[in-house]
Amino acid sequence: MSPLPHPRLTTFIRELSALITAHGTADEAGLLARSAPLLATLVSQDDWLPPSYRQPHPQHYQQYLLYLDPQQRFSVVSFVWGPGQQTPVHDHRVWGLIGMLRGAEHSQSFVRGPDGMRPDGEAVLLQPGEVETLSPAEGDIHQVSNAFRDRVSVSIHVYGADIGKVERAIYLPDGSEKLFISGYASQPQPTVTES
Repeated sequence: MSPLPHPRLTTFIRELSALITAHGTADEAGLLARSAPLLATLVSQDDWLPPSYRQPHPQHYQQYLLYLDPQQRFSVVSFVWGPGQQTPVHDHRVWGLIGMLRGAEHSQSFVRGPDGMRPDGEAVLLQPGEVETLSPAEGDIHQVSNAFRDRVSVSIHVYGADIGKVERAIYLPDGSEKLFISGYASQPQPTVTES
């Protein structure tokens, strides 16, 4: 049985749920602007994530489901990066937030051009307490990697759907897409009362 959510996580879930209920999700830019400070507060202290949701895997990053909204309006996931681990170039197809909890990660945006995939600007270095937003409307193709080759990094991701069930794409260097559904390395924690 999963441990009960820490009060910090419970507060974040309740506040994000109330924000979505009050404002909806049609104004994606407004939603991201209002919800980013909530995630920044959650990741400002590294004392709430249970050990079972921050365990690395020796070959690849781990994606642990921390919470799934009963209406599937959002999911909260911990990403655990072993030393030097990275994602392929991929998209999300829903709005998202990334908050750095421990360590650091690089996020490199990509665009698809006539000659295939190319980096879009400089990579962003996300450090503890910092939050990055993702929006399909603004372009959400990127590659994420642990900034360290000698230690684990942990980030908290929030997505505007049950991200473990969303059909998304990995982008090959020539720009072609390979569809995938990520799933999770864990089952969700118990339901949080959102009132």
